Amino acid sequence: MTATRVPGVPVIEDGVLISTNPATGEEAGRVPVADAAAVAAAVQRAKEAGAWWQSLGFDGRKERLIRWRSLIVQRIEELAQLTGLEAGKPRNDAIMEAVAAVEHLDWAAHHAKRVLGPRRTRTRILLAEHAGHLEYLPYGVVGVIGPWNYPILTPIGPISGALAAGNAVVFKPSEYTPIVGQWLVDTFAEVVPEQPVMQAVHGLGDVGGALCRSGVGKVSFTGSTATGKKVMAACAENLVPVVIEAGGKDALIVDADADVKAAAEAAVWGGMTNAGQTCIGIERVYAVAPVYDQLVKEIVARAGKLRTGEEIGPITMPRQIDVIREHIDDALAKGGTAVLGGVGAVQPPYVAPTVLVDVPADSSEIREETFGPTLTITKVADADEAVRLANDSPYGLGGAVFGKKNAVRIARRLRSGMVAVNSTLSFVGMGNLPFGGVGESGFGRIHGEDGLREFARPKAITVRRARSLLPSTTFERTPAQVKQIVKVVRMLYGRKS
Repeated sequence: MTATRVPGVPVIEDGVLISTNPATGEEAGRVPVADAAAVAAAVQRAKEAGAWWQSLGFDGRKERLIRWRSLIVQRIEELAQLTGLEAGKPRNDAIMEAVAAVEHLDWAAHHAKRVLGPRRTRTRILLAEHAGHLEYLPYGVVGVIGPWNYPILTPIGPISGALAAGNAVVFKPSEYTPIVGQWLVDTFAEVVPEQPVMQAVHGLGDVGGALCRSGVGKVSFTGSTATGKKVMAACAENLVPVVIEAGGKDALIVDADADVKAAAEAAVWGGMTNAGQTCIGIERVYAVAPVYDQLVKEIVARAGKLRTGEEIGPITMPRQIDVIREHIDDALAKGGTAVLGGVGAVQPPYVAPTVLVDVPADSSEIREETFGPTLTITKVADADEAVRLANDSPYGLGGAVFGKKNAVRIARRLRSGMVAVNSTLSFVGMGNLPFGGVGESGFGRIHGEDGLREFARPKAITVRRARSLLPSTTFERTPAQVKQIVKVVRMLYGRKS
């Protein structure tokens, strides 16, 4: 029996997942669906492969990861075309996504040894007879559950960190973009053919749940907050640690001394790129009164030039169109005004750029993640009010500030994991910076040194190098020695300064 196919909606037929373009319905490819037994078997293979991968050492892994990086670059047009076919992403956006992914892969490969390599630590005077050593060991197998909106960049963040740290990876791509995910796995196998160090398991949410329960050492998840909570619950059954990168409702603050034209350009890019389907996308803009009118005018002018089917691709998940429509309707019903787009902007599978003003703070367009090409612009008295409103959200992923004199100080006050000053989204492209949020945007980090450490467990080792002058960890210590220890502790730590 053949299931009815809706463009972009994954369909399973006879144990095969069929992926289609969200705009045209054109088939992008087919992959086998994994059941719980297949997931467990993949993890078992990964455990054996992971031991071999770890044995290569940092230098051996670096050489292979750089080869994978170079292969991706050589075939970047192919990858972009595939991403456009499967997700409907405009070609240039797909290329830029791949470029950012290459940056993170390169950084992890080159810096894993420095960040995670064994080192000797400084000793403490009360245990001066012992030397301290610290090393970071891989978990063995890391499960990566990826999203559909950035099917190249987002999974390569944790995948590159996990591989560089010495883990094998079992990757569950989104059911909306399994073909891109399989391409990443297949190209890695071209440069590392010896062992199944990186494997893919495909299917719906139950496959992700099976991966959480399969015996992996850690799980990295990127997706919605609601699904992130389910992943946490599944991992908690066996105390499997997890990194959660969930949703956002990021804000842009435009201060009185900002370059308004630059702020408008960045707001449109930050809010409309990838048709607004960006977890760190700008959804709320707070502009101080002196620049508000000009900013609205500039944003409308720039966003109005964007064309659906060209710069603005389709909404990948058809059910998200209903969410976007509901948010726009709610904003207008509560007194907001559409200065661009509005109700008529929703023309499935596309949503045209929409800019809303005078939207009440209790509307869903302000409170909830829209994940579409919409922006709300709110007039505020000053930066203090802007910060207060920006922080009035359960989310805390990214954000941005435009200004001169106080921009960095304002950025530090935002409750978020990342902030861009006089740009938007730029932090995601820097391989040496950690990426992640707070609150309902999740916890843990990918990218940078913190991201590498997420995929390795620290192990402390002490080595005795001399006899104890102040023996404390023995029943052989004497009252006189204890008295001497107390004297030393008072001398070292008893002072108030």
